[in-house]
Amino acid sequence: MADDHRKIAGDILALIGGAENVEQLTHCITRLRIVLRDEARAQPDALRDVPLVKGAFSNSGVFQVVIGSGEVEKVHAELTELIGAARVEAPSPPVEPKIRDIGSRSLQAPQRIVRVFADVFVPILPAIVAAGLLMGINNLLAVRGLFFPGQSVLTAMPRFDGLWHMISLMASTSFVFLPALVGWSGARRFGGSELLGLVLGLMLVHPELLNASHYGRAAAGLNGVQIPYFDIFGLFQVEQVGYQGQILPMLVTAWVMSRVEIWLRAHVPASTQMLVVPITTLVISGVLALAVIGPLTRHAGAGIAQAIVWLFDTMPLLGGLLFGLLYAPLVATGMHHMFLAADLQLIAHQGGTFIWPMIALCNVAQGSAALGMAWVAKHGNERGMDWTSAVSAYFGIAEPALFGVNLRFKFPFYAALIGSAVATTLVSLHHVEASAIGVGGLPAVISVVPAQIPIYLVAVAIVLVVPFVLTWLLSKRYRRLEVVDPVAVGASC
Repeated sequence: MADDHRKIAGDILALIGGAENVEQLTHCITRLRIVLRDEARAQPDALRDVPLVKGAFSNSGVFQVVIGSGEVEKVHAELTELIGAARVEAPSPPVEPKIRDIGSRSLQAPQRIVRVFADVFVPILPAIVAAGLLMGINNLLAVRGLFFPGQSVLTAMPRFDGLWHMISLMASTSFVFLPALVGWSGARRFGGSELLGLVLGLMLVHPELLNASHYGRAAAGLNGVQIPYFDIFGLFQVEQVGYQGQILPMLVTAWVMSRVEIWLRAHVPASTQMLVVPITTLVISGVLALAVIGPLTRHAGAGIAQAIVWLFDTMPLLGGLLFGLLYAPLVATGMHHMFLAADLQLIAHQGGTFIWPMIALCNVAQGSAALGMAWVAKHGNERGMDWTSAVSAYFGIAEPALFGVNLRFKFPFYAALIGSAVATTLVSLHHVEASAIGVGGLPAVISVVPAQIPIYLVAVAIVLVVPFVLTWLLSKRYRRLEVVDPVAVGASC
């Protein structure tokens, strides 16, 4: 299998103009992201014929090759090795700009903000996905009547209780210490010290701070609980409140910390940087996080969550319909990462999110449309790519189906949007929620609140059937398939 990946990497390298044409190389979950010296030398149409490659396009100065989750890392490793070996024989001049900076030069402010969210959250997705899967398993074990009449698995089989609590501990860790993960990734993105970002994130969930889940009760004076304060020189008080499971406080803190650290490194003599920079950065950023950034972003996050809840509570039909129609185009433009922050904010403030089930349904719909294309495909190679793309979408990774199949032929993309809109409208009207995120595609059912699983399964049936049937019917009309390059919709990782 390693030989196959090496050959694939060699074919890709040849079709992008060789090692001398590569300035920067990295990858995200599904795509190689390459900055080329001369994009005219790349052959995107020929790249689509390379095994594993689902599509290729350029966006904002970054040439992207869609490969798929689980495979892109292997191809990236082989490609990096081939480029390194070629440059030993014929060295290329070093290039300073980072790939994310090159790709961001032509972006507008909203797009840059979304790119920041993507850069921060994509590296920590494995921890969130694993935690979400474990929480989904825990949900199944604890729900009554699902496997045993009137009983949960835990009450019917008490010997599993200890294992359940152990899994529960593992599952909650990523969410409890989410600020620490965001601190590490955010500092990395903004150019600061990852270790200091991690320390600040851990500070925001320190056990001496009032747990964020108890803040509402303490603010209301329930059960005699009061909010503790830091008294600062008798001049003002700072609430001793933690930020478990929240992202906005640490995201802003990571940016501030990085700016402080970068300024200090530029102005503090090199001989004293080791002593002065870390402690000064930590104290300034820590005080600002607890006294200013935390309280402000906590209220801002609560406001955002309440606004989203208000929309879906007052206009569930419109909210669900718009989400189903717009989510896939947002994936195509790379703006879908903002929903991860919204999901986590909703879970932190109300214990569940109605966004995640709709995301899962939209991904399944893209898979069903790709499966429909596999059904009508006349060529073996095309059919194989359609099948693998569909399977990937059914497990929550929709990019191969979206870029490699549906956007190329357009009509399966529209079929998927129609199926998504019907399904998301249904779950929105019934206020279906997930208690955790991370489990995507068809397995997302285990994250859904147990009482709402039946209506969610109806929605799943819709996204399995409607896009497939519509794709099959539309293929009869559009015999001569018109192919569109994903760059036309501004695809971005």
